[in-house]
Amino acid sequence: MMETTVSSPSPVPSQVFAVVSLFCISAVVLLILRYYLPLRTTPAFLLVPVFFALWLPASMVLLVPIDLASSAMVDDLDARGIWLDPRALRVSWRVAYWLTFALTWFILPILGEYSDSGYREPKAKVLDSLYANAQYYAIVFGSGALGLIYVLISYGHFSASLKSTVMALAYCWGLVLVIYLMGHGLVSIPRRLFRSANISGRLRRIQRQAPRVYEKMQDAEMDLEDLELQVGELSRRKGGSASLFQDWIEELVDMTNLPQSRPGQANAVRGSGNQISVPNVITEKYLAELTRRLVRAKHARLRYASEWNRLLQDAVKTQAVLDSAASKKLDFGKATPNAGFWDRHTLLTPYTRFLLHYYLIPYLQVTLAALMSLASVCIVWSELVKGVLPRLSVIRYTVVHHEIRGKGQVGFAGQVIAALWMVYMCAAALISITEVKVWRGRALVRRNTAHESAFWYASQVARLSVPLTYNFMTFLGGIYRDTVFYDFLGQLINLTPLGKWFDYVFPAFILLPVCATLFGLYGKVKRVVGFSGVDVLDDDDDEDFGNERGTSYGTGYSWREGRDLIERELSGMSRSGLSDGGADCPARRPVLTIPPGRSSSGRGVPTTPFATSPTAAGTAATSRPQANTSARRVGGRAGIVLDEPEDENFFEALGHRFKNTIDTLDAPKWLQDFGQGIKKPKWMGAGQGQAEGSGSSRPAGNTDVRRWFGGGDSEGRIRL
Repeated sequence: MMETTVSSPSPVPSQVFAVVSLFCISAVVLLILRYYLPLRTTPAFLLVPVFFALWLPASMVLLVPIDLASSAMVDDLDARGIWLDPRALRVSWRVAYWLTFALTWFILPILGEYSDSGYREPKAKVLDSLYANAQYYAIVFGSGALGLIYVLISYGHFSASLKSTVMALAYCWGLVLVIYLMGHGLVSIPRRLFRSANISGRLRRIQRQAPRVYEKMQDAEMDLEDLELQVGELSRRKGGSASLFQDWIEELVDMTNLPQSRPGQANAVRGSGNQISVPNVITEKYLAELTRRLVRAKHARLRYASEWNRLLQDAVKTQAVLDSAASKKLDFGKATPNAGFWDRHTLLTPYTRFLLHYYLIPYLQVTLAALMSLASVCIVWSELVKGVLPRLSVIRYTVVHHEIRGKGQVGFAGQVIAALWMVYMCAAALISITEVKVWRGRALVRRNTAHESAFWYASQVARLSVPLTYNFMTFLGGIYRDTVFYDFLGQLINLTPLGKWFDYVFPAFILLPVCATLFGLYGKVKRVVGFSGVDVLDDDDDEDFGNERGTSYGTGYSWREGRDLIERELSGMSRSGLSDGGADCPARRPVLTIPPGRSSSGRGVPTTPFATSPTAAGTAATSRPQANTSARRVGGRAGIVLDEPEDENFFEALGHRFKNTIDTLDAPKWLQDFGQGIKKPKWMGAGQGQAEGSGSSRPAGNTDVRRWFGGGDSEGRIRL
């Protein structure tokens, strides 16, 4: 009798698929880095760690579905997706986890402070970075010591206590951030899509943001000018302690936009008037701090300038789409040489472009927003029930499609759906990071991101990756306990009862950020506490309702002030020659003549609106239109405050507006001409009027009843 041997399937196709997927992930990460950083001029000590800080979390999105399919394999080949050998999976998880751990807690924080240090020598930068991270590491090691004592008491063994404590504490801290940030993003992403579908509402929000962005931009410009004036005053010091740092001072002067001949002469026309005086004794610490502040100010100026230009472009494009409803044609004009590929090459006609932007894109945004809203509800529901009733988890049934011999299996379709769930959860958490405004002025700027900001954002991505990955796997019920990742990390997290309960109970607190974002609690808390001018999170709901009620008009941040500010800005660009037809356009609608990045002359909105030449540096702040806000300072920090005070209430502001309106009313024409056709007797001055000219030529203000009693003198008194 012939024996039949069943050969095991080969993992080569799965390995090829995994290698190709990692190559695609690497290309996407490089494109992201190229979008925010100039690759040619960025040093390697920044690009390499930031690349791995983004690449490793992205690779976990690939490893989780492969681990799920590999750990639940059966003999049914149709139910099997992409799988790898358990030994290869364990090596991959160890490399990904410990590299991410090292980047998060050691490499990226030290390199971030190193790049932010103002010292010149590498050794001094390293020491300054270690000193800046000393408090951070003291908190980390103190928490680790307390956790180690707890694990030793609960577990009773020392062999695995240290490693388990480190991994569990890192997971718990990351889970706290993941739940809060993801809860905010699960509401923010669908709401953004719903609002973007409304073209008029989108334009209204852009106009409301304009005064705030413009004010921050000019504040950043004044901060930079104050530091540049301080550098100019420092450059005039030739003797004493300043002679020891002449090379350093010359480098600072080269970083500024001061005039080349005599930098100190710019004091009369630049700055806010509140500059800090240069100390008598110049030290290395003072120069390092001045260098750090100057670099931060330059990046802050570039950040708000880029944000302002992007806001102008969005306003122009949105207005053009809104106005195309009448003509059924949409034309953004001729693309500039610096425009993107899709802006310079298009196959659409004006009519098809109108259909795309006015109908198709809004409907797609509404559809996508509805799907993401449903996905957000499923994620929140799964977080609430996974610890009590794991079989009610919606995500579990979308990933596990096969039940063979009472055991759930994950096929290729389930792997794709699992990857999509993880991408959406990561996007919700990472978008929330960009919306938070309390991170020491850090921001992502296209092609101009500061090095310290790049390190910080990369560290946040790496910190959130492992907790978010394990949190997703707990949605799948008991199937995740057979994975290699659970054997590597999950057992250590569930080593003590506290870690197990924390992993199952704490995610239920996702309702707090979800409700806070959904009902606009951030803005209400800011107004109650008194920090209405501080941006913690973008609470658009509260601002929209306030502007619709009209309560924010006159504060400088309503959509009307923003509309006027944008139109004045674009009108100034038109008069400066940025558009051929800008001078002849109507005063109220100049936004239609200067499309974003396009114009009839081939020149678009400049990348930075400030004067960069030494001769124009003094007039950069005065050549721009001022925002019509009562809260901003015109001409400097100690400048003139506009008519409406900040502390007046609604009724006082309404009374002031009524008084100003009545005071500026002119008498109607029929009242001015009343009595001109009636012939007056001579005793009332008719002869004098005919000698001087016709009565109609005399101003209406000269006919005064006081003339009947002998006239009035120059001071208005009646002569008897």
